[in-house]
Amino acid sequence: MRRLLLTAATTTAAALTLAACGTTEPAADSAQKKTSEAISLTDSTGAKVKLDGPAKKVVATEWNEVESLITLGVDPVGVADVKGYKTWDTAVPLKNEPKDIGTRGEPSMDTIASLSPDLIVASSDLPDAAVKQLRKIAPVLEIKSADASDQIGQMFTNLDLIAKATGTADKAEAARKSFEAKVAEGKKTLADAKLAGTDVAFADGYVTSNQVSLRPYTSGSLIGAVNEQLSLKNAWKVKGDPAYGLGTTDVEGLTALPKDVQFAYIGNDGDKSSNPFSGQLKKNAVWTSLPFVKADRVHRLPDGIWMFGGPGSMEAYIDALVGALTK
Repeated sequence: MRRLLLTAATTTAAALTLAACGTTEPAADSAQKKTSEAISLTDSTGAKVKLDGPAKKVVATEWNEVESLITLGVDPVGVADVKGYKTWDTAVPLKNEPKDIGTRGEPSMDTIASLSPDLIVASSDLPDAAVKQLRKIAPVLEIKSADASDQIGQMFTNLDLIAKATGTADKAEAARKSFEAKVAEGKKTLADAKLAGTDVAFADGYVTSNQVSLRPYTSGSLIGAVNEQLSLKNAWKVKGDPAYGLGTTDVEGLTALPKDVQFAYIGNDGDKSSNPFSGQLKKNAVWTSLPFVKADRVHRLPDGIWMFGGPGSMEAYIDALVGALTK
């Protein structure tokens, strides 16, 4: 999709030619229709993006953007690390077979150009140099990846922005209402079970060279924010980063959690390094001595719920967590 400015100039020239031939009415109608479909919006960086109609051939560089597109009924033509998305986000699965454009951090410019997209949705995590290259291929809508000060608000800001670019505002509104209903349902279920205010610690972990690294999801994380909307308390005291609200700790750091905490995590069988909790830690003396481990208050939630996704993944998370706590 070319930028509106070029399209408008082309349309004007065509109208003048038709006027000289005495066929002005069809040209005027065409120009008016084109103008009415044009979209102008401002992305998360403040850059103006002009489209000559709702984007249909869309490439996405990050998985939360992919999930947003699918939620809005737009099947992306290009996705970064397709295999990884299929592994980590089955809550909102791909419905087509998009072209793999490379890694999330380093997409292939040649592959993207070969798709002739009319819009590229790019994460703010991409380097500026990469975004500059993308802008030579097609209009780029930059999306702020995360904001620890308001993750749920940022999630819907992103969804609404992509919806505006793709002409799918009705689906964005439906997704918002569905999410709000799921939160209310989960909150009521927990309250009825007298679990409101329960301390919850959510984490993931990785094993590299036999070393276990754990990531606490603080109240600044998306999952932490959802937990608090459910009236649960985030038990982590470690500091999260300003974007994703993720902290760092090791198994010794778990000893600072409340004794009666409910501990939840997500790993993935498709990524063997992503689940130290039922792997390396099973024989770790510190882990096995933790009160919540001894009391069997450790909950592995289902694979395929992307912890940094959109409302679809968060609805799946709510179902999984509430189900685990009330079983």
